[in-house]
Amino acid sequence: MSTAPSTIVFSGDELQEVDRLKSLYPHSKAAIMPVLWMAQKKWGWLSEDVMKYVATIMDLPYSHVMGVASFYTMYFKKPMGQHHIQVCTNVSCMLRGGVELLEQVKRKLNVANNEATSDGKFSLEEVECMGACGGAPMIAINETFFENMTAEELDRLIAQFQ
Repeated sequence: MSTAPSTIVFSGDELQEVDRLKSLYPHSKAAIMPVLWMAQKKWGWLSEDVMKYVATIMDLPYSHVMGVASFYTMYFKKPMGQHHIQVCTNVSCMLRGGVELLEQVKRKLNVANNEATSDGKFSLEEVECMGACGGAPMIAINETFFENMTAEELDRLIAQFQ
């Protein structure tokens, strides 16, 4: 059973934005990704109830919405932390210490990959590539990217958000 906010409804302004997004594409279903992103921003994650709501307002089958949300790792299908830390461990980042940074976060916050801390403040996700190979290793906290990350800088960032 999914847990979700008791009221799952976009505001009038948000519904206007959904309509605007739909109008950008020859087929309105192509707007599913930005609409899911809006929903995740509003409710923090995509519960079954949220995805059903998106399916209704997009006039799409729930299975289509769930399929898109399940395919892309950027959509959270469970509650994540207030500060979502993504650590790249793809080739460039791996070669420059990305795996060690990932292990550092796990130890420091006592959290596993794709899990949130018990207080809900942080979550951790190992990611494959964030498109910043020239600035490896890199992490992101929520939507802010940090390149050329060091262990000391990572400790400083985490302390800043604690």
